Amino acid sequence: MPAKLAKCAFELFADNGFAKVNLDQIAERAGVTKGSLYWHYKNKQALILAACEYYYAIWHVSANKSIKSADDPFDALRKLLVFSVNSCVIDQRNRLFTTGIFMLMQEDEDVKKSWSKFYDDVRNFYLEVVEQAQARGLLKEGDKTQSVNLMLEAIEGLKLRAGFEPHVSASKERKTIAEGLLRIFQG
Repeated sequence: MPAKLAKCAFELFADNGFAKVNLDQIAERAGVTKGSLYWHYKNKQALILAACEYYYAIWHVSANKSIKSADDPFDALRKLLVFSVNSCVIDQRNRLFTTGIFMLMQEDEDVKKSWSKFYDDVRNFYLEVVEQAQARGLLKEGDKTQSVNLMLEAIEGLKLRAGFEPHVSASKERKTIAEGLLRIFQG
């Protein structure tokens, strides 16, 4: 039941924003009573954190799937970048959810800690792929942490930019954005 509530909360927050969703709507979407919802989550903030954990888990599962068929670590990096562009920039629901989280974390320390942990996990995931590509001579040696940070910062900026320049998040931009991000690692 908690997993279903977290998923329903994520869906509603992603579709409507955090301010427009209440606990009654989440309970209704999950097909449970409000009392049942309160049995698992004491308030909206607890459901926001649960929705974050749901999003983080889905992101990691999907990211791993995206590189499963990679021929080598460089191909894995390329596929991971395409996945990240799709997930973080092109997919409007994920983009709206994560930019909403960004706004919430400015005032909520628990949301900030949650996002910070996820961001560190994503950074480490990328660092592992880049290290493997460098070890195999598929990428030049260099400051991989700086490159990964720059790439992640670029994706965050693209998400924000898509809010006022919608063409940035058009599917036709996927390849151009991913190739640009890949150049960060190629020196």
